Formats: sequence, C-alpha cells, structure tokens
Amino acid sequence: MKIAWIGIGHMGKPMAKHMMAAAEEFTVHDLRPEASTDMLEDGAHWADTPAEAAAGKDLVVTCLPMPQHVEAVSFGDDGIADGVDEGTVVIDCTSNSLEAVRSLHARYADQGVTFLDTPVSGGVIGAMERDLAVYVGGDHDTYLTIKPTLDAMGDKVQYCGDIGTGTICKLMNQLFGAIVRMATMEVVTAGVKAGVDFDVLVKAIHEGSGGKRRPFDGFERPPEDYDDTEFTFYLELGAKDVRLANEIGRSLRVPQPLANLTEARLIEALNRGWGKKRNEVVGEIQQEISNVNLHVDD
Repeated sequence: MKIAWIGIGHMGKPMAKHMMAAAEEFTVHDLRPEASTDMLEDGAHWADTPAEAAAGKDLVVTCLPMPQHVEAVSFGDDGIADGVDEGTVVIDCTSNSLEAVRSLHARYADQGVTFLDTPVSGGVIGAMERDLAVYVGGDHDTYLTIKPTLDAMGDKVQYCGDIGTGTICKLMNQLFGAIVRMATMEVVTAGVKAGVDFDVLVKAIHEGSGGKRRPFDGFERPPEDYDDTEFTFYLELGAKDVRLANEIGRSLRVPQPLANLTEARLIEALNRGWGKKRNEVVGEIQQEISNVNLHVDD
C-alpha cells in the first residue's frame, strides 16, 4: 500500500514509523522538514505540500494538533484535496470535532474519496510502543480493507460505527479521564486536609473497593439485578458513606462540587425508594433525564 503521512509531531512520528514498516511506499510532509530526517534516512520520501504527498497514494493519514489544522491541510491551498486521486482513502488521527469530521467526510465524498475518522488514545509512550487504541468511524468495508495497516500502528483497533463515531468514542474517553482526575483530586485533598498522609490515603483507596473496582463493572447486569441479595451493598449504605465523607470536606472548607452532586443524586434515588437496591441503580436517573436507554437488550 502506498501511504502518505501528514503531521509528524510527538504522537504522529512514532505512529508513522510503525505504519511505514507495513507500507510499500511511504511519503511524509510536515511544517518542519527537519522532523522527518530520520524517517527519510530509513527510506521515506519527502513531499513539499500535502497535495504532493497525497498524489498517487492508496491511503493518506493526517495527525495534527487542532481541527483547523486538518481543515487547512485538507482543503487549503495545495491541500490534500488538490492532489488526491479518486478512490483514495483519507483517515484523520487527530482528536477532531464531530462537526468537522462530518464535514470532511461529505466534502471528500464529493471528490470520490472515502474519509474515516480514526483518532487514537494511548499517549506518546503508547504510540512509541504500539500500545494504542484506534477508534474508527466510517464505511465498514473500507475499514476492513485498511485494518491490517491500522494494526501496524496500534494494537487495539476498534470499529465504532458510522462516520464520527470514532471521534465520539475518543472525546468521551477524554472527558471520562478528566472527570476521574477531578474526582480524584476532590477525594485526596479532603482526606489529606483531614489529617491522613498522602501515601497512606492513596494506598487505602487503591486497596479498597473504590480503587479495586473498574468503573464499568456492573454495567453488564440487567436492571432486575438491582434488587437486593445477600451480596448487595445497599444504595442507602453507599449514600450514608458519601454523606459522612462530604461532612469531612465541608467541615474543612474543601470545595467538592462533584462529591456534592453525587450526594444529591443519591438522595434523589433514596426518595424513589431505591435504598435497598444495589448502588448502580442510581445510574437509572441519568438515563431517564438524558432520554437514553443503556439496556440494549430490553
């Protein structure tokens, strides 16, 4: 497969090197020509513009910092659209916006070019070690065609659905990580200010139920399993523990907006008579107010 890669920064370069090993011919372009020196020494070709890079290729890959950079490289002067051949596949590994991805897909389609969104997650080290999740949205047959090439870049390639679904998965992953970090800091600052050594607190949480349990454990169980059993940790007990923990934070003037929101949602669940159900039942409220049903088998 003849491949062009545009954007060889901290993430893009190690990803490109892995893909280069699976390519028949590999061409690179970047705003900084010096960034490509080692790749050129290993056999890559240099292109002065994105249009030149895209000409005659089977696959064109962009990996850039921002949505506006992808737009400029794709449809700006001497952009990919000026050089790409009909039938070529263009994929974007950028953490792009959903609106931009759908627009790119439509505009490339007008030229007979198939566009897929393929953002990645794993960080620079993951890119270097090929420990990388690749989220793919777009035409399924095209995905199957290029999957062996994507496998060269990352070890966790996943087809997510129609165009834009790869981007949705990536951005929700980023949001999840950010929320978890904020929640972690709320908990740790309250515990340390209350008088526990940081290392001791982290170890205590890490070895307890909160730290050991993966965030999505329990989602595979159907709603009827919310009912109490001999193994159930009741929601009313969880709500009590959250209240007592928040009392510590409030007494020490530690701002805990996520913790307080959690307590309010648990109180709402108690008021619905769910106190003797397992803790996960509180998620039903979020589904209800979002008009989303996660119980796909219902």
